[in-house]
Parts: sequence; structure tokens; C-alpha cells
Amino acid sequence: MNKYIVSVICGCLFFVNGFSQNKNIEELLNEIEQNNTELKGYQSFIESQQLENRSNNNLPDPQLSGFYLPFGDNETGDYTEYQLSQSFEFPTVYVARGKWNESKSQQLAAAYANKRLEVLLKAKNTLLELAFLQKRKAIETERKTQSRQVFEQIQKLFDAEQVGILDLNKAKIAWIQEQFVVEQIESDIQILLSKLKTLNGGNVIDGATSGIALPIEVGTVDNLWQEKLAKDPLLQELKANETSSLQKIKLEKNKVLPNVALGYNYQGVSGSNYSGFYGGVSIPLWSSKNKVKAAEANFEYQQSNTQVVTTSLYTQFQETYNRYELMLEKFNEYQATMGNLNSEQLLFKAYMLGEYSFMDYYVELQFYRNASDKMLQMEKELQLLQAQLLKHQL
Repeated sequence: MNKYIVSVICGCLFFVNGFSQNKNIEELLNEIEQNNTELKGYQSFIESQQLENRSNNNLPDPQLSGFYLPFGDNETGDYTEYQLSQSFEFPTVYVARGKWNESKSQQLAAAYANKRLEVLLKAKNTLLELAFLQKRKAIETERKTQSRQVFEQIQKLFDAEQVGILDLNKAKIAWIQEQFVVEQIESDIQILLSKLKTLNGGNVIDGATSGIALPIEVGTVDNLWQEKLAKDPLLQELKANETSSLQKIKLEKNKVLPNVALGYNYQGVSGSNYSGFYGGVSIPLWSSKNKVKAAEANFEYQQSNTQVVTTSLYTQFQETYNRYELMLEKFNEYQATMGNLNSEQLLFKAYMLGEYSFMDYYVELQFYRNASDKMLQMEKELQLLQAQLLKHQL
């Protein structure tokens, strides 16, 4: 059997073992995670939001006010008054807002985790595409060499007037087509490397080769879904939204309590003055109106949204899982069938020995190549489907 067909089949058997001896796919993804500009920017955004949330739970600034009334008809002298006061919400409000801020921090953390998975899944898919293009390049390079050898043989036969110009032109066209395929693959590889460089914060990705293999199973659909429910950041973000909206209800209920102000007051005229403590409370008639109801309505929405999004995600997950299982079954059947086929190498040797005419050789060759290309394409699609199914494990 042809060496390149054997390599394609063997490359489809086991777990992902990496892109090179120096860097496996996990190491490459870790490098991208550390360097990705979008993730760095999002981390800065999260830090700013957390600081802003904490600042919203600070006490208001102290107030110093005063009166000096030197004008008017009076017998007691100029009147002076000043007051230093500190106002604050009811103490339980700060406790409730602190817990609300903690829940908002959990929302931000879940949102970052979800953004991280989006970036890493995009990077992983790009790495998978790159690995298969590199594998295709090796295959097509060998095909190009064979096409050149066939053309050179046909040229000799043509020079010896043993074949016609049509066979010579067909052989040359076949060689030109293979050259173009290799050049197109090299161009596509450069495009993917450019995308990876962007994902890696402008740093070149080193160590990405075609040494990648395919896992046989991803687990049962129920076990995989339960794992996804526990780990998927999008689902965790939905839960964090519910928790935050519930804590918002508690905060708004506490804000119905009156605000308090305490301070020191001095007032008096020459030879006669008074000083002492100042205190006051607000009468919460208007500021909290309908805010509790609004918070409760938002909590109901978050609960409903969690159910809707979870159901939609499960439908997508089930569809992807079914596609993966069907593709894997067909791939295994295809692989078993390919194992019983004659190889391109044997066909090439038969042609070189004169057992096939050029047209017979070319027709048979296309059959084997199409079959091999189909299996390689199925392998790539299986890898991409698996990456989507196991996205939560990144």
C-alpha cells in the first residue's frame, strides 16, 4: 500500500498527540491565551468594572456647611453657624450591595471565561485546519513528483514517436495542475499562519506541524451534556446572571429603608453659642418606587432566558453530536474499505512497467486519489466537530 495512504489511515486512530515534539496543541493554545490582545483587553475591562462597582459602595463625602450673618438690626452681634455631617444609607444596604457586587464579579468572570473559549476554539480550529493543510501539502507534493515523472516518461516516448501529442499534452496538463494545487495549499497555509499570528498577539506561532491524530470516542451524549452543564462558561454566565438579579432584589428591598445623617453643629453670637450633635433621616417615599418590582421582573426574565438558552444549546449540542457519530461511523467504514484497495504506488509501478496506458492509468489514479482525499476531508470534519463538542474542556 502507498506510504502516504498508510500515513493518512494511521493518522486517524488515536488521541490528539500534539503538533510537534516541542509543542503540543495545549501548549500552543496556552501561548495564544497569554498573548491574545482581545483577552488582555477584556481583562483590563473586567478590572475597571470591578473597581467601579466597589466605588459605588463607598460612603458619600462628608459635608461642611456654614452661615455667617453680619447684616441686620440685632443687639447680640453677628450670627455664626457651621455644621459638619456625614450621610449614609442604612447599614444593611452596604452589605446587600457588597453581595451584589460579588455576584457581578462572578458575571464578569463567567463572561471572560466564555470569551476565552471563543478565542481558543477559533485558534484550535485554525490549528486543525493548518495541520490538515500541511498533511495535504505532503500528499500533493508526492503527487506532483509522480506527475513530473510520468510527464518525463511520456516526453521520452513522444520523442521516440511511440505516443502522440495528445498524450503528451494531457501528461503536461496533469503535472501543471498538481503544481498549482501545491502552490494553492502553500498560499492557504500562509493565510492561516497570518491568522494565528493575529490571535497570538502579533507573535509568530512556532512548532505547528501536521502531527495530529483523531480520538475514537468523545463519550456518551448524556455524560458529555452533564459535563457541559457543569463546566460550560456560557451556562455558568446564565447562572451568574440569575444570582446577580436575585441579589438585586435584596438590595432594592434594603434601599427602601431610610438614609441616615450624623454630624456636629455649632451656632451662636458673641458671648452666647450652642453646639452639639446633628442627626437626620430621609423619608423614602419616591426614590424606591417600583424598583423592587423592576428587580423582580428582571429576575423572572433571567430565569426564563436561562431555560430558553439552555434548551437551544442542548438542541445544537444534540445536532453536533449526532453529526459527529454519523460521520465517525461512515469514516470507520470508509477506512476499512480503503484498507482493501490497491495503492497509488502499485498503480504507478504498473504504469511504469507498461501495464497501463496513460489514459487508463490516469482514470484509475483519480479514483484512488478522490477516495483518499475524501477520507482526509472526513478526518478534518471529525476533528472540527469534536472541537465543538469538547469546547468546554479548553
